[in-house]
Amino acid sequence: MDQSNLDYAGFRHEYIGEGLRRADIDPDPIKQFQNWFTAATKAQILDANAMTLATCVDGKPSARVVLLKDFDERGFVFFTNYASDKGQQLEKNPNAALVFYWMEVERQIRIQGKVAKTSREESEEYFHSRPIGAQLGAWASHQSQVIDARRVLSARLEEMKQRFAEGEIPLPPHWGGFRVNPERIEFWQGRPDRLHDRFRYTRKRDGSWSIDRLAP
Repeated sequence: MDQSNLDYAGFRHEYIGEGLRRADIDPDPIKQFQNWFTAATKAQILDANAMTLATCVDGKPSARVVLLKDFDERGFVFFTNYASDKGQQLEKNPNAALVFYWMEVERQIRIQGKVAKTSREESEEYFHSRPIGAQLGAWASHQSQVIDARRVLSARLEEMKQRFAEGEIPLPPHWGGFRVNPERIEFWQGRPDRLHDRFRYTRKRDGSWSIDRLAP
């Protein structure tokens, strides 16, 4: 495709948000996240819990979209196959960044922090809340591994259906959650003329948070 004739200026979106003042934000970034996440769901944003997860090993970054499944003062939780690329990368370097972007409300949230696995009890509780098909899929898919064709997945799924035809499907030993314990959280609100509002929370040694306004 010849991209030389694309009108990139035509992609430009002019933000019209009313802005964000220091007086508008909660001193606790988790409560501020709750406020914005609630607003995003009320705005009926599709997949408001979708977030970009960035990892880095040997100076080579990698990013993909995952789904937020829980959050509290301890951090932000998603679930995956621990043997996947992201699982292995987080095993080698337990630091990650998350990004939420909600264009409909002209807001972005950036999170950086240390990563640790959730407890097996937490993983089991969430795993058994998933649809049966998703539980079987976690057993059938060797995530991130090369396969010859789609039929390989179909065959594995049929095998798992027979294997777990009766009783509760157990949590796979290679599957569970990760929790990103935030060290920095930034809230970004779009403004006209690209003069956006940005507030960054940084965790201090005593566990409290400092707040700084950043230039856009």
